[in-house]
Amino acid sequence: MNRADDVLLDDIATAITSIRSHLRHGPISVEIVMDAVAMRLLEIGEAVKALSAEVTATEPEIKWREIAGMRDFLAHRYFATSPDMVQAVIDKDLQPLADAVARMRSRLPEGFGAADDD
Repeated sequence: MNRADDVLLDDIATAITSIRSHLRHGPISVEIVMDAVAMRLLEIGEAVKALSAEVTATEPEIKWREIAGMRDFLAHRYFATSPDMVQAVIDKDLQPLADAVARMRSRLPEGFGAADDD
């Protein structure tokens, strides 16, 4: 695992936390909540695309290509994105991804990604 993977896993975890926070402001049918959640899903997809194959291989049950594909869909077909589709992703895929990211982060060597003391 390289340092970029460490940062990317943190980015994914942060985006998941943000999605959960946004949903406390209302259901996905509220336009501003939908916009905020969709943006974070796009961020997750972007980070997933940049993860090394070595890292994603440690969690083969996660549909990494589909997550990356969702990023592309959100970025290029935003107006075709329905709240129901986004809610389905949240309901079905967000927790398994959060769990996988936590496991991957827990496998990092101690001190990995820590700031240098220079």
